[in-house]
Amino acid sequence: MGCETGRADENPVHRVCVDAFAMGSTTVTNQQYRAFAQATGETMPPAFNDACFNDPSQPVVAVTWFSAMAYCSWLSRETGFSFRLPTEAEWEWTVRDGRERALYAWGNDPPETFELYRTGWQEQRPHCVALHPPNRLGFYDLGDNVHEWCFDWYDPEYYPRAPWRNPVNLDATARRASRGGAWRHRVKVSRCAARSSLSPHFAYTDYGFRVVRGREIRVAE
Repeated sequence: MGCETGRADENPVHRVCVDAFAMGSTTVTNQQYRAFAQATGETMPPAFNDACFNDPSQPVVAVTWFSAMAYCSWLSRETGFSFRLPTEAEWEWTVRDGRERALYAWGNDPPETFELYRTGWQEQRPHCVALHPPNRLGFYDLGDNVHEWCFDWYDPEYYPRAPWRNPVNLDATARRASRGGAWRHRVKVSRCAARSSLSPHFAYTDYGFRVVRGREIRVAE
């Protein structure tokens, strides 16, 4: 995890081990989230009323961290499996796809060499999921399209004290961690190690989430 040439919160670079887990191949879509809303009486995010954000195959956006966790809890009840948001370590393991020193999901080529990243931002909306080829593990849109909520509380100084096995920051701060780049930015892809964060109460149209099925982690409020 981490990057020597990245921001201060990406250092030090360190090796971690995560237990086996399964992750959604895409971020949760409007269609999937609507099933949750209809089953539980929840309302769709206000952004769903905007034609820029309500395609069934687009990632659901403008959901708070708490709403994303509520979706995971509902999915767990529906399926009998334990679902939650990914930890930062799980997300970074997935986006790296075995390329431990790679800057981006595809390697080290700069984003500007890809048409998607040169002009995709001009649409000012997230594209539908799985529109572009997946990585070698079968995951789509890792590092671009929407920022993705993570389970961890965000702490820029967490890495020096992070455990080697299954790191996840459970010490409450003002923000929850997130990963990945988003459609709103001119260069809308994020480096593998880049970290971001937001108050768990906020809901922005460049924030979505994907789910993980794996070991249970207690929620630290």
